[in-house]
Amino acid sequence: MNIANQTVLVTGGGGFLGSYICAALRSRGCARIFAPRKREYDLTRSEDVEQLFRKMRPEIVIHAAALVGGIGANRVNPGKFFYDNAMMGIQIIEAARRFGSEKIVVLGTICSYPKSTPVPFHESNLWDGFPEETNAPYGIAKKALLIQCQAYRQQYGMNAIFLLPVNLYGPGDNFDLETSHVIPALIRKSIRAAENGGAPLVCWGDGSPTREFLYVKDAADGIVAATERYNGADPVNLGSGEEISIRELTQKIATLTGFGGEIVWDESKPNGQPRRCLDITRAECEFGFRARTSLDHGLRETIAWYGANSANHGYVEAAGV
Repeated sequence: MNIANQTVLVTGGGGFLGSYICAALRSRGCARIFAPRKREYDLTRSEDVEQLFRKMRPEIVIHAAALVGGIGANRVNPGKFFYDNAMMGIQIIEAARRFGSEKIVVLGTICSYPKSTPVPFHESNLWDGFPEETNAPYGIAKKALLIQCQAYRQQYGMNAIFLLPVNLYGPGDNFDLETSHVIPALIRKSIRAAENGGAPLVCWGDGSPTREFLYVKDAADGIVAATERYNGADPVNLGSGEEISIRELTQKIATLTGFGGEIVWDESKPNGQPRRCLDITRAECEFGFRARTSLDHGLRETIAWYGANSANHGYVEAAGV
């Protein structure tokens, strides 16, 4: 697909991942990109979705809008995480069908995989059990959208593809400790502890779980590559294929941020899913995607961005906190 001549709607285009998707589209010559903000269109409201599609008439839709957060945010707001993600996706896919969009790219989550999925996670494992409890509502809401894509393909001939990005990180991430994911939370906590002169770095769980991380620019490049070259019904993992324990990740971030103090593990807090690492074979075979950014390089870029932008985003800590 030659996307340069297409009208592309990127939901969530003003967000963390969405802004990188828009940049990747522009780098490929795409000039007609619409990235509406939530203050303009609330995608959980059917009338707003109707108005959006009626006005923009997109030929391609990349549905990146989502309510996301770490374990803490998921535990506090399971109903909202389910409702918002399900309603946004269901209505966007239906609108793309009714308004005749040529293609829709829907982003899922690896939180949809069963808690006990063997590593590396293969796409065929999606239905082998129930997701990890702390983020099951979010994961199931997203997985329902895969079924919708496949059902619409079967009944209406709709070219709907479904991608499963792994945990993302990078410059511009969310560093709010109430809602952030693990990497930005650890960066902010490490820098705060280093500045507080010997205060311990307190981390959730026991550090044993493993995770895989994908630099956000790589993720955006993979999503746009799939938009151009993948037209299959099967879901596709997007990841780096590299697994690291939370304990090792924490030590790596502590070193890179200059924190040399004590790391304390609060085992009263949940670990989340025991292991996460993807089989990334399908993405490489179907549309030639492989991550290019190493974790060390990506962490350095993310830490540098936070250092340069924390004051502008309200992330400056009060003395002694």
